[in-house]
Amino acid sequence: MDSKLWQQNYDKGVPNTIEYPKAPLFHFLEEAARKYPDRACTIFKGAVITYKEMNAITDRVAAALVDMGVKKGDRVGIFMPNTPQFVMVYYGILKAGGAVVATNPLYTPPEIEHQASDAGIEYMFVMTNFYETIKKAQPKTKIKKLIVTNLKETLPPILRILFTLAKEKKGGFRIEGGLRDGDIWLQDLLAKYTSASKPDVGVGPDDTALFQYSGGTTGISKGAVAMHRNVVANTLQIRSFMPKLDEGNEVVLMAIPLFHVYGMVAGMNFAMATGSTMVMVPNPRDLKDVLDNLQKYKATIFPGVPALYNGINNFPAVKEGKYDLSSIKACISGSAPLMRETKEQFEKLTGGKLVEGYGLSEAPTATHCNPLEGVNKTGSIGMPLPDVEVKIISLDDGETELPQGEIGEIVLHGPQVMKGYHNMPTETANTLRQMADGKTWLFTGDIARVDEDGYFYIVDRKKELIKPGGYQVWPREVEEAVAAHPKVLEVGVAGIPDPYRGETVKAWVVVKPGETLTEDELKAFCKERLAAYKVPTHYEFRGELPKTTVGKILRRELVRQHKESNPS
Repeated sequence: MDSKLWQQNYDKGVPNTIEYPKAPLFHFLEEAARKYPDRACTIFKGAVITYKEMNAITDRVAAALVDMGVKKGDRVGIFMPNTPQFVMVYYGILKAGGAVVATNPLYTPPEIEHQASDAGIEYMFVMTNFYETIKKAQPKTKIKKLIVTNLKETLPPILRILFTLAKEKKGGFRIEGGLRDGDIWLQDLLAKYTSASKPDVGVGPDDTALFQYSGGTTGISKGAVAMHRNVVANTLQIRSFMPKLDEGNEVVLMAIPLFHVYGMVAGMNFAMATGSTMVMVPNPRDLKDVLDNLQKYKATIFPGVPALYNGINNFPAVKEGKYDLSSIKACISGSAPLMRETKEQFEKLTGGKLVEGYGLSEAPTATHCNPLEGVNKTGSIGMPLPDVEVKIISLDDGETELPQGEIGEIVLHGPQVMKGYHNMPTETANTLRQMADGKTWLFTGDIARVDEDGYFYIVDRKKELIKPGGYQVWPREVEEAVAAHPKVLEVGVAGIPDPYRGETVKAWVVVKPGETLTEDELKAFCKERLAAYKVPTHYEFRGELPKTTVGKILRRELVRQHKESNPS
């Protein structure tokens, strides 16, 4: 393969290489506060926090954490949706020298227990409606203090008044009986540190910034460790792909979750690096709220997933022409394949560009993207970002680089690649491998090819990851939850095609002899043990499951049989 042949197809203004500042990640916030002090950093339900204000608040959070005993490298948890408080505590943790561990607020106590214990979290920021969930998990973790915030704390004054006790209770935001001993309100903490300045803890590019947990081939969640320089690099790589961006004047619609690196880097950190305003949307499934915010604040940049764009395309009020979406300039779609129909319809509605990208938590989010102005090829994830080197490696020996057009594993080398997995040396060694050229390459587990123009295509997943609506679901984790039911003998779980979510979770179940089990009964059981998006949407009860000679259930055979019985 010609070295970086894709660079000839970059949009005008996209650099081949970038000079990265030797600075910590919060440098972006501090620079934005200096250059655009009065520019809105966040807008939430009409309430504005400027860059100057946000920078000062994060200094206070950092000072409080250092006084609590947080030291450089300590992991600090965040358990909340997309609100201004997430931004406050994220950069506050980084300024204190801590590493952010952002956890999916849909997680159940057992899922929280694993991540919190593995990371060694002692302090965690949590929204009031998730407080009881964390308290259930806390006894089996090292968490000694929760710092709690309420949704209403960042609402405009009038909405704060309207957020009555009854509404608090109904929405689950009221903590009955108050906080438990040892826990503290974020508001009280900020009040105590009103005049505090950023602590001098000497955070540098090679210090740890982020633990991003994802599933593994074994179903065990792995903590991908990213240093400040990794996240800084990826933020600037993403920014470079938008050469016509109007720095200091863009509006980013923040509907994709900030607990995931995609929203964190391609949304929040990107906004900081460009002095953009973030419009915070806590629940992306509330399409009316997404659309209302998009229209009201004239969002120009809108990172998302195919299911979100497809939902907007098919929203009745959009079809009726009741929304003006013409402010949209650019949208990068990730986490799942982008269908041509979805892309074309959305671009027609908005007049903006919707392009597909690719990445993974280990890098820490984006490695490829289609050009905003150049050719977009159907089914392609686009071309590598600046400073990203890519090879297609033989599946037979894991070493031989394959020529253009041949199919193999996609491996990456670049400044954004993680340091490794936390406390998992074997997994790290399997994923980060030094090759004959002396460089360390990230083996993605994805099967791909590259065409004559340097556009890459994901052909299959070496890993058996299921991606319903852009979320990540690992079959083994779901299998273990289903198998815990006392009436279940065997279970196989895999992803099946879904017209709306792209993929959905199906469970094939063998019930123990003499027992009876219904789909509703099993679904209710799963809902107690798994986040909602992991719960199977389809169940098939069978007498036996296809297996290998050594007794391993053949998930791919189950999917093949399903497709055969359900031709599209």
